Amino acid sequence: MPIAVYTLGVAVFALGTAEFMLSGLLPEIARDMDVTIPQAGLLISAFAIGMVVGAPLLAVATLRLPRRTTLITLISVFGLGQIMGALAPSYEILFVSRVIAALACAGFWAVGAAVAIAMVDIGQRARAMAVMIGGLSVANVLGVPAGAFLGETLGWRSAFWAVAVSSAIALVGVVTLIPRIPLPEKKPELRRELAIYKDRAVWLQIALIALAAGGVFCAFSYLAPLLTDVAGLDSGWVPWVLGLFGVGALIGTAVGGRIADAHLFGVMFSGIAASTVFLGAFALFADSAVAAVALSFLLGFSAFYTAPALNARMFNVAGAAPTLAGATTTAAFNLGNTGGPWLGGSVIDAGLGFRSPAWAGAAMTVTALVTAYAALRVQRSRGGGGSGVSRKVAGSGAAESSESVEGAGSVEGAGSAGSAVEARS
Repeated sequence: MPIAVYTLGVAVFALGTAEFMLSGLLPEIARDMDVTIPQAGLLISAFAIGMVVGAPLLAVATLRLPRRTTLITLISVFGLGQIMGALAPSYEILFVSRVIAALACAGFWAVGAAVAIAMVDIGQRARAMAVMIGGLSVANVLGVPAGAFLGETLGWRSAFWAVAVSSAIALVGVVTLIPRIPLPEKKPELRRELAIYKDRAVWLQIALIALAAGGVFCAFSYLAPLLTDVAGLDSGWVPWVLGLFGVGALIGTAVGGRIADAHLFGVMFSGIAASTVFLGAFALFADSAVAAVALSFLLGFSAFYTAPALNARMFNVAGAAPTLAGATTTAAFNLGNTGGPWLGGSVIDAGLGFRSPAWAGAAMTVTALVTAYAALRVQRSRGGGGSGVSRKVAGSGAAESSESVEGAGSVEGAGSAGSAVEARS
């Protein structure tokens, strides 16, 4: 695995911390900004909306620009967004800062994903994804709990300053370790890339990613008040439980990344089914502190165990447009990260209590399972079932890749995707 892939994973640590740290800061932000917790939760949705809009727009806008320069610019803008958030005098300005940071984050994910995928063989796509997603997992292990701790001790603004510093470190890494990546001899054509949206398999994968991610983050976004108001834990426990979620995420990413290349649909079905069970258990047993803590770990594991397969599958069905495939994956995850917290806040506002986001999340993941089955049916109708069929997919820049599907959708790499770098959430 090229060192540049790990460098992208380090940058994603800063991006992921910014995206998810508000889960441990909502009470403090709500008090300081004089808004309700569901209103503070909309700051999570604001970031996700920026990701949804920014990923495809910036992917298209930077399609013919040098990859390394684009990554440097985007991580710089992201860091400035964190500084704006740290200095925000009002809820409205904080909201805008989240959108700006999200736009830069989305662009970085989209371009970084295409660069990463281009550097590895198709049989290593999920593992490359796991490295980049690993930065997200480490953000949940270290960054999010650290942000919650800083918010508890030094105020929520200190968490934004800490992410700004992390962004500066990531910028140094990108400048020094990401090589200059030449654009392909045949320049990318927007019309050819947009053609992927005529494929129903792409739309099914978008829906699957959004539902799977949204179900988990419907509950996760309101984990802090659930732990304190329902499970009865002291607020000082929140950073530790968030860290435990992150440990589960890190282990899940490693395990899922190892086996997803060989068993894409198997990983997706088992991971989403496990998330459904854990969400239901959360709703039923949240008043038990021990159960709430254990389920936080298990939910982190199941969510991120599924992520490498969800990512790799998108690059397989949209391989003719690697840049837009990365952007579409990012947008899909953040459709879920937008809809999930919104749905969670809505059921809380309806007076159903802090358990209700877990029930709502479980409903989303059940729908994701139905969508996964529909995607598998489409795969089999194209010759993906039974004895195994290979089909060529346009590569990411320099070469072609081959998708080999066996049984219930297992994927093994057979071709080369060229030589260059890795790819989200």
